[in-house]
Amino acid sequence: MTPIISIRGLTKTYASGFEALKHIDLEIRRGEIFALLGPNGAGKTTLIGAVCGIVRPSGGSIHADGHDIARDYRLARTKIGLVPQELSTDAFETVWATVSFSRGLFGKPRDPAFVEKLLRQLSLWDKKDAKIMTLSGGMKRRVMIAKALSHEPTILFLDEPTAGVDVELRRDMWEMVRGLRASGVTIILTTHYIEEAEEMADRIGVISRGRILLVEDKAALMAKLGKKQLTLHLQAPLAQLPAAFAGEPLELSADGNALTYTFDAQSEATGIGALLRRLNEQGIDFKSLQSSESSLEDIFVSLVREQS
Repeated sequence: MTPIISIRGLTKTYASGFEALKHIDLEIRRGEIFALLGPNGAGKTTLIGAVCGIVRPSGGSIHADGHDIARDYRLARTKIGLVPQELSTDAFETVWATVSFSRGLFGKPRDPAFVEKLLRQLSLWDKKDAKIMTLSGGMKRRVMIAKALSHEPTILFLDEPTAGVDVELRRDMWEMVRGLRASGVTIILTTHYIEEAEEMADRIGVISRGRILLVEDKAALMAKLGKKQLTLHLQAPLAQLPAAFAGEPLELSADGNALTYTFDAQSEATGIGALLRRLNEQGIDFKSLQSSESSLEDIFVSLVREQS
């Protein structure tokens, strides 16, 4: 299937000489939720700005739904909706007026039925006559999404969509985004909430210092880079790790009361059975054990640390 966004050799160097993007190659699949993760200053906003026509690239090419964003700017732009991180709305306008006006900016004809459907979809219908200034932060965020969707784009960028939103509303927003994807909109989101990407994304890309470190299906990424750990809580503390276990993926806690064994959960031979037998031979008894699996946040932190 032809990707809905295709980026080749994208670079951006500012007048100061700072390289914000360094030869980015990236494809976004039609109909997916793609999460772009990266620390502050990694290049996320610059990359989004380049695709949306806000930032002029220094080199490379970008195609959005088949249109070159440089040669076919107007057509490409009609395919894209952008919800920026900052809340910027017309405070004295009503919800209905601001969404309808945004639709008109793209040359779309008046369509009250579509605007009504959109506001209902985003749980804004009962606020259609309310002025923006009277809305809560979460409702204003929904209005921003309605404005971005008003011209019926096939691609929607969400830059930190749940920033400053409480946990309950954040989960409501997740459901809303899934609904948008189900309606045929391709979603690209940036987020600082790792659990947001873990919960929602089909694929994940990690960017750091202007370079894409990896792009993977979420499940494949977790399987490939995730680790499992078995923690054994000891009956009696150890002063140090016995020499017999030197070189093993086994760590003794600072207080000597626990051993943590790291293993590959995908491997047929985890080595746990052999480890327990050897501990018994060494006279090391444990009173309980627990297993844990590295989260997407652990993987993300490890990847970025390797590049620093």
